[in-house]
Amino acid sequence: MSGQQRIALFIDGANLYATTKTLGFDIDYKRLLKEFQSRGTLVRAFYYTALVEDQEYSSIRPLIDWLDYNGYRVVTKPTKEFVDSTGRRKVKGNMDIELAIDALELAPYIDHMVLFSGDGDFRSLVEAMQRRGVRVSVASTVTTQPPMVADELRRQADEFLDLSQLASRIGRDPSDRPQRNPGDNHERPERSRPQPPQSGGLERRYGIRQPQDDDFEV
Repeated sequence: MSGQQRIALFIDGANLYATTKTLGFDIDYKRLLKEFQSRGTLVRAFYYTALVEDQEYSSIRPLIDWLDYNGYRVVTKPTKEFVDSTGRRKVKGNMDIELAIDALELAPYIDHMVLFSGDGDFRSLVEAMQRRGVRVSVASTVTTQPPMVADELRRQADEFLDLSQLASRIGRDPSDRPQRNPGDNHERPERSRPQPPQSGGLERRYGIRQPQDDDFEV
């Protein structure tokens, strides 16, 4: 990759989480930024996720807040509940349209798009970006069974980045995981209310540091 190229990252949050969970590592989002800043001029880093609107506290909120303060453009929308043909209630939170619109609008200003998703629905978007002269890399994995990336998406991409090979550069150090004491009860008591993580919780859970007051210049 040329050091002069203009790069934009487009992260399908739910898809990336599922992929790295299957691979058995956690993303260190600070290291992820540094990795692609070293490959060129990082124009934007988008992170897309849907949120359950009526939850008093969402476990993903600390991550979203940190990303928003630390170089990522976070795009969210509320999930929608629906009843499928079998009568089951399901939750839908697809961010494909938002990601596609942002990518197409940014196309004239970038040389390289890196898409963190294995969703085959993005194949048409990749093709549209390529027609606009943008090189597209797809980041997912084929090392799992089944692979986490759709074959048609991988074939359309100019380059495929296997996250299993990037883990050492963008993954969180396993030693940062919180230690569990034998005999700890990790079952959530009935009718208990989820509590926000305490100070330092972000570093333990996501490999990132909670921003402090002295991190910001006045």
